[in-house]
Amino acid sequence: PADTQSMPSPGAGTGLEGSISLHGISGGPVKQGVPDSKPLANTTFVVKKGDLTITCFTTDDQGRFRISLPSGHYTVSKKDWNSRVGFYGPFPIDITAGQVKKVQWNCDTGMQ
Repeated sequence: PADTQSMPSPGAGTGLEGSISLHGISGGPVKQGVPDSKPLANTTFVVKKGDLTITCFTTDDQGRFRISLPSGHYTVSKKDWNSRVGFYGPFPIDITAGQVKKVQWNCDTGMQ
């Protein structure tokens, strides 16, 4: 028989949703009236439980995302990111069964 228990359906209501912004986009001192952040659009992030990759997701053009995840403790960070400059996670997150956790995370380019 096929295993239908592998991932909860989106209707199960357990998971993670939110938005990710990128700060430090202009470099130099923050200027009055000039935004120093923007949505981190069309960027792929990896969801891990310990060293095990659980899933990946890509933000939309507004930096938003929504994924279904079973309950547990995870870390989320930008896929294939290994630079020493900037900050793109890992963001620790705890998912509770029956709850969609809402987050707003800020990444940083590392530009001074």
